[in-house]
Amino acid sequence: MRPAWAGARASRPGGPVRNLVGGVLFVLAVMAAAIAGYVNCGWSFGDALYMAVLTVFTVGYEEVHPVAGPELRTITIGLIVLGCSGTIFLTGALVQAITFSQLNDILGTRRMKSQIDLLRDHVIICGFGRIGQMLARDLAAGGVGLVVLDRSGERLAAAQAGGMLVMEADATDEETLVRAGIARARALATVLPDDSANVFITLSARSLNEKLTIIARGEAPSTERKLLQAGADRVVLPAHIGAERIAEIILYPALSDALRHPADPSDPADPSAGAGDLRRLGLELHVVVVEPNSPFAGRRIAEIERRAEHGFLILSLQDGPHGEQKRAEPGMRVPPGAGLTLVARTGRAVALDGFRALVRTGRAR
Repeated sequence: MRPAWAGARASRPGGPVRNLVGGVLFVLAVMAAAIAGYVNCGWSFGDALYMAVLTVFTVGYEEVHPVAGPELRTITIGLIVLGCSGTIFLTGALVQAITFSQLNDILGTRRMKSQIDLLRDHVIICGFGRIGQMLARDLAAGGVGLVVLDRSGERLAAAQAGGMLVMEADATDEETLVRAGIARARALATVLPDDSANVFITLSARSLNEKLTIIARGEAPSTERKLLQAGADRVVLPAHIGAERIAEIILYPALSDALRHPADPSDPADPSAGAGDLRRLGLELHVVVVEPNSPFAGRRIAEIERRAEHGFLILSLQDGPHGEQKRAEPGMRVPPGAGLTLVARTGRAVALDGFRALVRTGRAR
């Protein structure tokens, strides 16, 4: 969805580009008619072209041939009047195009800044690569206000075409974060592929807003601790999430397929029954595998939910890939390698990753 002001500007009649093209075509048409007239009067094509150029661009060294006779004088007068007028119009259109482009950049930046200044409780996304694009799309679909920061004008053009507020700037610069409204933001997600940049952005963001929720992306597993120490609330490791998803498919293929590809929700025998209704209510089902070395292995369901700050509800437990799926009871202990079925609010993928980290390592903030 393009901004309304962009559509109005593009559809405005008599724009600078149209004027420029029209001026060029008019001058060329006048010169072509004059050249044809001179050639018809016996001049060579080269002499006729030279005469037309000298006249149209008002250089006027001297006539190539004597302009004698009514026919030649009529052609020359028409060339002077129409050609010079067309050149003046063309020059004005060229100046207009240059000035209009510069004004659009200035006004567009000011308009974008004024819209950002009006935002409250929004999310700042640092980096509009593959992950940033998917994150922005999901948040925009949820009606969350966004500001996208990136140094690539091409990527930001795509974001702006989608109706997002953008800033072409370096997110590691504190002034950039200030202009993005970090003091009024609810969360910041730094999803750059550079771990050092994400650590630096996290440090800057935390110093500018102590209450801000910061979600940081990490490429190397060793970066997770650095990001948490820098002030990140949650750390997302895309490679680890992908590996967990593959392991989930291998260990619990039937349950995984049922959760992500629900069949008829009216079938009570279908394990995915009701999944479609959950999505309509803004909820999603997920599978988490409790690793054997996790501190949560052997603990009770109620304790795990408490350590996870009740961000998710554990619905069922399956003891191993071939074990029986049981309804989760608060006092039930979770054996190592068990698969847990969770229900969470739609769009809380980042929070889900934080819960997986809790199940995996037992760390809680």
